[in-house]
Parts: sequence; structure tokens; C-alpha cells
Amino acid sequence: MLLAKKKIVVTGGAGALGSAVGRVAAANGASVTLLDVVPISDQDYGETIVCDLLDRESVAQCFQKIGDFDVLANIAGGFDMGPSVHEATDEFWESLFDINVKTVRRVLEAAVPILVNRGYGSVINVGAQGAMRGMANMGAYLSSKSVVMRLTESLSEEVKEKGVNVNAVLPSIIDTPRNRSDMPDADFSKWVDPEELANVVCFLGSDSAKAIHGALLPVVGLS
Repeated sequence: MLLAKKKIVVTGGAGALGSAVGRVAAANGASVTLLDVVPISDQDYGETIVCDLLDRESVAQCFQKIGDFDVLANIAGGFDMGPSVHEATDEFWESLFDINVKTVRRVLEAAVPILVNRGYGSVINVGAQGAMRGMANMGAYLSSKSVVMRLTESLSEEVKEKGVNVNAVLPSIIDTPRNRSDMPDADFSKWVDPEELANVVCFLGSDSAKAIHGALLPVVGLS
């Protein structure tokens, strides 16, 4: 199996994509640890840990508890359409950078030294296909995801010679209950199924992807 004998840590494990990554990873032979700020009770395929990804000490304690692992899937994040660039408040801007950038930074601070010390491992972040260019009323969100993409490329350059692969997936619209509720008239068949995206995340965490470094991989379904 793709992830046989590997231990994967999934942030945002309570969400639609995080839980899908956990299920697919477990089905592919991985030992799964799910992290989220809320308790995760509706799964039976892995360990769950409540962790505030915005708090450095909370994240450090979580990874001390986890110990050695092989794959980090940084799935935690969020979306908000928002106002125009010139109307966005500091609070709105900072909220998106907190959930999409600060969470990633806090986890990387705690997790990457473990992988580097082992000389082996994989990190998969989540950018956004939309962040390849600007769009109206999405300035803060796309800016935050652009930062994740540049962090992915930069970290890859820093650790690829140390045995650690760092890549990111760039989904378009993911087929989640919230997105269906927010866009009820859309053609859901063109969106990205969470488990199909999870398959790509798990591939990037496998030994089959050891030659891939710093990739920003579009996963856009039929959109």
C-alpha cells in the first residue's frame, strides 16, 4: 500500500479535506494522527489530538506527544470571500493570514526539525489554484494562499538536501457541504472531490514522490 508503515500527521483533521486525507491515508496503510482545535469524535481510523495551531506552545506540546512521524499534511486553513482590497479591515486581513499562514508556520516550526533530524520525511501544504492570479473580492484570501505557496518553495530549497520533500497541492473549489451551501446553483460535478484531492496528498507523502521537490500541483477537477 502507498503509505504502508508510515505515520502521517494531518492538521485540520475535523474538516472535510482533513478527514478525507486521514481516511485515505489509513486505507493506504498509514498510522494516522489528526490535529484540530476542536475535538474529533466521528472517526475510527486514527489518533486525535486537540491542538490550537495558532499557539506555539500548544503546537510544540502536540508534536512532543506525537514523537517521530513520516508525513505532515498541513490541511488546516479557511476561506472567506471578503470585501474589496481597499475596504478590507485589519481584522479581516489578519484573520485569513492567521488561519492560512500562521497555522502553517507554527506547525512547520515544530514539525520540520523532527523530519530534518531523522533525515527523512514529507510535508504537503495546501495552496490554491486561484492564487496564481488576483480576483475581485478575494485579495486577502489569495494573498494568504500565495504566502503558503512561496513558503512551500522556500522550505523545499532549504531541506531537500536533508532528505525532506516539501510540496503543495493547489485545489480549485473543493466539494464540501459548506461550499454547496454557499453556492447552491453551481455545477458540483466540476468541483474537486475531497477524497480525490486526498489521494494526491497521500501520493506526495509516499516514496513514489521522492523525486518531487517544491512542486505546486494543481488539482482542479473539471473546473
